[in-house]
Amino acid sequence: MIATPAHEVAVFILIYNGLKIGLLTLNEGVWEFAYTDEFKNQNTLALLVQFPDTGKVYTSQELWPFFSYRIPGLSQPAVQKIIKKDSIDQTNEVALLKKFGEFSVYNPFKLAWSN
Repeated sequence: MIATPAHEVAVFILIYNGLKIGLLTLNEGVWEFAYTDEFKNQNTLALLVQFPDTGKVYTSQELWPFFSYRIPGLSQPAVQKIIKKDSIDQTNEVALLKKFGEFSVYNPFKLAWSN
């Protein structure tokens, strides 16, 4: 079972064509998503459906599907090969998102891990 580690701290940046859209952070077991000022000051891209208010900091103890869909099915042989090769804890949602989450077939955004 994939879980959010309570002790882990992580920061990801959601990007589209060089525009930093928002920050996804994890701290003390709580995920947060907030739009960047750069995104708020543009008028080309629409808001993400799951996050309709640019002034709000969204919080959740579970990773939103918009981001969790970036983690592939763990039963796939190619995914298992990568997990074993890179010694990734397949129960650690953050570790999986760092490894597999940069690009998704579900949307055109890039999710960059900021260390």
